Order: sequence, then structure tokens, then C-alpha cells
Amino acid sequence: MRRLDRVIIRFAGDSGDGMQLTGDRFTSETASFGNDLSTLPNFPAEIRAPAGTLPGVSSFQLHFADHDILTPGDAPNVLVAMNPAALKANLADLPRGAEIIVNTDEFTKRALAKVGYAADPLTDGSLEAYHLHPVPLTSLTVEALKESGLARKDAERAKNMFALGLLSWLYHRPTQSTEAFLRQKFAKKPDIAEANITAFRAGWNFGETTEDFAVSYEVPPAALPAGTYRNISGNLALSYGLIAAGERSGLPLFLGSYPITPASDILHELSKHKNFGVRTFQAEDEIAGIGAALGAAFGGALGVTTTSGPGVALKSETIGLAVSLELPLLVVDIQRGGPSTGLPTKTEQADLLQAMFGRNGEAPVPIVAPATAAECFDAAIEAARIAVTYRTPVLLLSDGYLANGSEPWRVPEVDELPVIEPKFATGPNHVTEDGTEAFWPYKRDPQTLARPWAVPGTAGLEHRIGGIEKQDGTGNISYDPANHDFMVRTRQAKIDGIDVAPVVVDDPSGDARVLVLGWGSTYGPITAAVRRVRADGGSVAQAHLRSLNPFPANLGAVLRGYDRVIVPEMNLGQLALLLRAKYLVDAQSYNQVRGLPFKAAQLADVLWAAIGTLDAGLDGVGEGNEENDV
Repeated sequence: MRRLDRVIIRFAGDSGDGMQLTGDRFTSETASFGNDLSTLPNFPAEIRAPAGTLPGVSSFQLHFADHDILTPGDAPNVLVAMNPAALKANLADLPRGAEIIVNTDEFTKRALAKVGYAADPLTDGSLEAYHLHPVPLTSLTVEALKESGLARKDAERAKNMFALGLLSWLYHRPTQSTEAFLRQKFAKKPDIAEANITAFRAGWNFGETTEDFAVSYEVPPAALPAGTYRNISGNLALSYGLIAAGERSGLPLFLGSYPITPASDILHELSKHKNFGVRTFQAEDEIAGIGAALGAAFGGALGVTTTSGPGVALKSETIGLAVSLELPLLVVDIQRGGPSTGLPTKTEQADLLQAMFGRNGEAPVPIVAPATAAECFDAAIEAARIAVTYRTPVLLLSDGYLANGSEPWRVPEVDELPVIEPKFATGPNHVTEDGTEAFWPYKRDPQTLARPWAVPGTAGLEHRIGGIEKQDGTGNISYDPANHDFMVRTRQAKIDGIDVAPVVVDDPSGDARVLVLGWGSTYGPITAAVRRVRADGGSVAQAHLRSLNPFPANLGAVLRGYDRVIVPEMNLGQLALLLRAKYLVDAQSYNQVRGLPFKAAQLADVLWAAIGTLDAGLDGVGEGNEENDV
């Protein structure tokens, strides 16, 4: 047995081979063992892509370690390839010396020809740079299940569990919860449950008895702060954050949503929690979903709608209506590759400018962006706090990488969570010139500029709201030019005045000349890159934004404190554009729009290039850039 500090494993096969389930179960066992971890699921958008083809390859990468890690890893140490397509699609990502476990039963002439292999790579010497483990996974699984009574085709489907058992033995993962999971998942089909468990145990026993795996590996648990932990994905964390926000505000949670990848899991999860007063409505389209959520907000609920970029486009008119009504509303955008339908199952950060400006007229909206899968929980609560306190729609920008990826999450104590005060209007708030008490729906709080939130049906608080411009205070329809100018500026001032935490700069030496600034899911790769640079003697500062509108009050001073500011983004430079416009600083973009997160080594090269050009007195980020930067 060999002791390791970290391992990166990638399971790959057809989209029907169960690679996501296999990876998820290995992740759950790894989390229960106590390792720190980060995952990257990667799958086709088609419900069932053509079997055995490169576009049909589905993969799941897991990075686990005995210390704090931040990314799913740049390159796998181990590849489990269920067929030739999986091998060919992933081989370029493997470093020399990596281990490859292949299902030899699928390497037929027809399967090889389908992906362009002229010769069998298992025998032609092309894989000599790797440690190859040929394993007939399919036939071994069928043999293990010959007494199960299942047809051969049904037995073959359990080969992913055989592979999971083998890898569980190889890396000393626990097994009990996987067996319990399988019994629960197939509770209505006990024969299928037992077949999968038998295949899982057979894979474990194969690793124990075969001479092909002479070495097994141990990755000790990580030293994490004390607490109760669970493995959690970004969408699940966001769902729990919304529930917690409803509980801490005392508001019923209402979700009006239309299913769209990669946001649908939030609808699925919230629909399970009626016991917390959660009501979910699967609307007929995106517009109906946000319309229902805004109606719920008018009625005194915490209104939420979830979607991705194409859905935000459809919801834009109603977001503008929410700006005019000045009601709390959460619009959750799980970003994906675009434009149009784009890459539904791949990640991107390209909706920032849409979130900032994608409405007619001056319609400012706060924007919150979580940095990690676990932080989606906190971001949901923060977005709800802003929406309720300032009476405004809020856009929460997650993305596919965070939504589907997972990591350990320390379950917080309830009293650690902030209390959100709706402060509903309960009576008249204005005295007219003749001394009569009245309710003015647009009379503002002097601190927050929020208008009162009056629940319909409250006696004496009858009022009119709508999409046509309102007179300040009274809420009467107004076409007065001066009033319109005042209301536009007031709505903007309300957003500009939102209380957000200052940006924190990580600059241990205090002498860094280069600042790398990120937002959203780039946090992990950026932080891993910064660690690499510092470990090699470089000096670089790092900061990360959660609030993108408004920016933290100290951001301008932070940016002006460094000679060079590098902004990595999975778009063509949207945050950099905003920073340049607002602060007149030469923020330099490093961009990638490949549907995949950055690699830490890639960003480390960029940072070293920036440090080098400064030392040499040159402009630009240097030769470390690739063709995909701007």
C-alpha cells in the first residue's frame, strides 16, 4: 500500500454507462472518509448521444486529498475508460505515467473504427507512456451475475458498479453507504439492487485477488475545521440557502420556474420541502415562471425564479417590472455556454453584462455571485437579504461548474445565519396637508431608500403599483419629466447604496505588484494558481468579488494599489470592461470560453508572465497568454 497526498480520477464512458452515478458514489464515499474534494461532471446535452461516439462521451472527474484543495485538478492520475471513445476523448489530458483502466470487452473492430482508430491502441504500443490495466469489465460483470437470473443485456448495465468496486478497493474507500444507496435507489426492484451490489462486490474482490494491481493507495483524511460535514453540490447548496432564507425571514418561499439545464435541480430539490413552507410551481414557460414569482412577492412571499441565460432573456421584461414595482425577487441564473441554446451542459460566465444591462430603460439590479459550490448556500441568503431589505429584484449568478460540482460543506448552526427582517407596512405612513393619515406606497426609508412592503388585504393600506412610472411618494401614475428623472436617479441610488462587504485582498508579503481579481467560479483555479506562484517564490496578490453590483466601496482603491491587475474570466472580458469603465484602471483580461473551468497551471503561467513583464518594464501580460486571451 502506497500513501498519497492527493489523487485525481476520471471515469469516462458512454452517456448511458452510468459514469455520473459512479463518480457521485465514489465522491460520497470519499466525503464520508474525510478527504477534501472537488468534482467536475462533464456530459453531453443530448438525452442519449450516439453510443460509442466522441460526442457521446460522459465523464466525471474527482480530485481528493489529505489537505485543502480548490479545483477538480488539471490532469487525471487515473482514467477509467469504458470504451474506445472514452479513451480517445480523454487521452490528451493525461500526463505521462498516468494509470489507464480500460474495458477491453468494448475494444472491438467496429467500436475502434467508429472513433477513427486504425489499430487497437491497447496493443499497438501507443500507450507505452502510461500504466495500462486492461480489464474485461463487461464479461467479468456478466460472469459475476450469472446466477442472478438477469438477461445478459441487463447484467451488462452493472459494469459501472464493478468499476466502482475496483476503484473503491484500489483507494481504500468505504463501501457500506454505496450498498445502502443501491438498496434504496432500487427499492422497488430488489433483484436489480442485489445485482448492482453483487457487481460492486465483485469489482472489489477482483482488485483484491488480481495480480495486475500489485499496489493499492491510501489518501488520509484532511484536517478540516471541527463541525458536521456533508458532500454538497452548488445547486443543492443554493436550494438549502433559499430554504434557510425563507426560515430566517419568516417568509413563505415560492419558486416559479421552468425546467432548464443546468438549473432544473433546484426546482427538483425545492419541491421536496413542503414541510418548510416551500411552494414550487413548474410553469408552462420562462415568462410565466417569473410572473408567478413576482405575484408571490406582491402577496408577501419570498419570490424566486430559477433559469439559465436563455431564460434570463425571456424574463427581462418582468425583471424590469419588478424594478418598477420595487418588490423583493430572486432571479437565479445558472450560467451555461451560449449564445442561444449554446452548450447547455457546459459552463461559462458570459451573462454578467446581461445581468447588468439586459433590460430596457434604466433598470439597475444587484448582482451576487458565489465563488464555490458550498458558498452557493451563503450567496442565496445574501441575495435574499438584499432583496428583502432594499425591495429590489436580485440576480444571483452561479454557473454549470458550481451547480454540478461538489465539495465538503460544514453544516452551519442556525444561530450563525443572519436574521432577515421583512418589516411589512402595518399602518399609515404619511400625514397629508389637511392632517389626514394616509398610506404612500412609494414613501422611502431614509437609510435604504426602500419603499414600504404592504401585504394586499391589510386594512387601510390599499395602494396601486404597476409598470407605468409612479409619482414619488403617492405612487400615482406620473408623466412629469422632473418626477421621472427623480425616480430613475432614486432607484439607481438605492442600488448604489446597498451595504456589501468590502473586498478582501490576500497579499501576505505586502510587496506584490500584480493583483489577480476574479468573480464566481474562477475562485478555485485562481487560488490554486496563486498558491503555485507563491510556492515557487513569486509575489502576487489575490482578491475575489461576490458583489458585482454594487461593487464594494473599497474596490477602486484596491485596484489603484497595484501596478497590474489581471482578470481571468470564462467570457471575453466582461468584468474587465466594467472595471475599466468605472475605475479607469488598465484591468487586463485573460479569457477562456471552452465550456470548461480554467486549469491552475495555465493561470500560474499567466501570473508569472505578468510578474516577468513588470520586472522587465514591459507592457501586457506577456508570452504566457494563449490564443484565447484578449
